[in-house]
Amino acid sequence: MTDDASFDPAAELGLLDGLATTRAIRRLRPDPIPETDLSTMLWHATRAPSGTNRQPTRWVVLRNTPETATARGIIAEGFADGWGTKADDANYRSGSALDPETRKGRQMAAMEHLVANVEHAPVIIIPVLLRHRPPNPLEGASVYPAVQNLLLAARALGYGGVLTGWHRSVEDRLAAELGLPDNAAIMGIVPLGRPEGQHGPVRRLPLADVVFDGRWDVSADWATDPEGTRFAGPPPTTSAPRSTPEARSEKRSGRPPSG
Repeated sequence: MTDDASFDPAAELGLLDGLATTRAIRRLRPDPIPETDLSTMLWHATRAPSGTNRQPTRWVVLRNTPETATARGIIAEGFADGWGTKADDANYRSGSALDPETRKGRQMAAMEHLVANVEHAPVIIIPVLLRHRPPNPLEGASVYPAVQNLLLAARALGYGGVLTGWHRSVEDRLAAELGLPDNAAIMGIVPLGRPEGQHGPVRRLPLADVVFDGRWDVSADWATDPEGTRFAGPPPTTSAPRSTPEARSEKRSGRPPSG
């Protein structure tokens, strides 16, 4: 299924290993993706569940051909806009982000590389939702599991990619260029290709920080990370801290918060 000599099809990737090691890949080699591999990835993507098995996701595949140049150029504009906003909001223009040896500096370099080169990615896949009711916050539940399946299938075949939402500023122009119907919504942009680097164990928050037993803020002592797990947290936010049982009780009773 692949013509890459560095990929060994005999070294079959286990499902749990794939789940634990599928990284966001933002640096892609220019090698084209064979149609057989694209077909395999999309077949596995479409195995994902959806509400009442309605299967509302469609896939627009932009291979790197002259016919897709206009759409790719529009996407590149959206990425430049999206990265400009994120760089300002997440402090990527100062502090540790300016040091290429720091984790944030490496993240910035990878995102800038993606923005500068997305127009030339071997393949750009656009998941599209065919709406059957007004927009609602849960509609992505029938799309994003399929996108993750796509990325896991790509990982299994030696490819990589990343789900992005940087099309928003150009969404109307892109939809028109692609000829999408009125009830279609672009749900993301997924550049795909051979990684310049490699996949590997991802860093996430410890289970103790994210798993509760029975109710909010009750530790689940049985939820433990495997030995050797490496951790990383999200960027600092100004969101409110977790609520306490006392605060919830006061809110339900209508009493003003204590203290």
